[in-house]
Amino acid sequence: MVISSAIGDSQSSIQSTFASRYVTHCLPKFRMPDNSTPKDAAYQIIHDELMLDGNPRLNLASFVTTWMEPECDKLIMDSVNKNYVDMDEYPITTELQNRCVNIIAHLFNAPCGDEETAIGVGTVGSSEAIMLAGLAFKRKWQNKRKAEGKPFDKPNIVTGANVQVCWEKFARYFEVELKEVKLTEGYYVMDPVKAVDMVDENTICVAAILGSTLTGEFEDVKTLNDLLTAKNKETGYDTPIHVDAASGGFIAPFLYPELEWDFRLPLVKSINVSGHKYGLVYAGVGWVVWRNKEDLPDELIFHINYLGADQPTFTLNFSKGSSQIIAQYYQFIRLGFEGYKHIMENCMANAQMLSKGLEKMGFFEILSKDVGVPLVAFSLKDSSKHTVFEIAESLRKYGWIVPAYTMPADAQHVAVLRVVIREDFSRSLAERLLGDFEKVMKEIVELPSRIAKKMADVAAVIDEVEGGEGAVDETPEGAAKYLKKLVDAEKKISGIC
Repeated sequence: MVISSAIGDSQSSIQSTFASRYVTHCLPKFRMPDNSTPKDAAYQIIHDELMLDGNPRLNLASFVTTWMEPECDKLIMDSVNKNYVDMDEYPITTELQNRCVNIIAHLFNAPCGDEETAIGVGTVGSSEAIMLAGLAFKRKWQNKRKAEGKPFDKPNIVTGANVQVCWEKFARYFEVELKEVKLTEGYYVMDPVKAVDMVDENTICVAAILGSTLTGEFEDVKTLNDLLTAKNKETGYDTPIHVDAASGGFIAPFLYPELEWDFRLPLVKSINVSGHKYGLVYAGVGWVVWRNKEDLPDELIFHINYLGADQPTFTLNFSKGSSQIIAQYYQFIRLGFEGYKHIMENCMANAQMLSKGLEKMGFFEILSKDVGVPLVAFSLKDSSKHTVFEIAESLRKYGWIVPAYTMPADAQHVAVLRVVIREDFSRSLAERLLGDFEKVMKEIVELPSRIAKKMADVAAVIDEVEGGEGAVDETPEGAAKYLKKLVDAEKKISGIC
């Protein structure tokens, strides 16, 4: 008995996750397991599976913050169990949110005094912020149309084709026609002249982008405001402007203070900004602020009292964490105007260094502008043999996540790579990235052309189907014609109409 007990104690003392049965079974994918798993084993197995994710610091596709100071990480964990919506239970958290709203409103030159309360709200991100701003415009337009005895069932919104997908979501979810200004090669933002031409009596607002996702470029909000003011005066319309400053709202005030894009322009009625982008907070916080109380219809604000007191709320979701709100306030008081300015200057300096290094290689044409979000967007000068998608794929083996994509209509034939420069992307990392780009380009240039091979394969199939000659036009237009022939031939064989 003594020996048996000793053996049992020994087995217990050496037991570990990797000596247990849990590592010999796959994690459940579709059903909850019947039995429990020890906490250390559950943690280790999930932790190990997550190692296969990309490294957030090397994810150059994302604008979202991937690093914060340890002190702020601690504040986040201290408040991770607080539900923001419980304002009566967590009044200090609510107060911190209100302080953030006022700080942002003053940063954007809202016409409110030092002692006045600004109109705005914290959101999960800019997508929710845009939905709320769009709903305010739609409701205000409908109320005006009803009062005038005019139809109010066909609202539309004017944007550039370069807008983020959240604008398409708003239009589809809330039944608003989206009128997009098409792009042209070399001009990848909304043309304010074309935008104003699209405005009619059913336009609830024109949305301008301060920091295009595609190239980082700022749209000309000042010109848009002037042109729209003239059209409103001429037609009797009252069409306002919303500025989607998701990426550029925490850049322009620090790098381009003289640039007029915000509430200094009379037609700008609301602005959204992402705290989790250049607001320098982890994912999960956005903001929307309005010029005046009159720009946010009262009927959109709900009042609840079942959490302990009367609480006004204007959100699409209800419960959400408090951590990111608190983290945003930490960044505001920790960095101040001076700190944000230095960080944005560093980001821009690293972006310019990277841009010059890429241009010097001779393969790329830089599409991003000097004024805008600190990113580098660039295309291949010659895409006849290799593509930006091959480059993005090859960079993966060095750990870099660099997105490759095509432009929207009518510039969809332009394919682009983009590197977003965030706070944690240092000069050393920029130099390392340039070195890896040089390696990748050397490897790709020596590879046989995938495009030529694909067109040859297509030609061979067409020849087999149609009995034609195997000549291949090695241009994108030629490839498109061959692909169309192949599809048509397959339809003939299968009988598909």
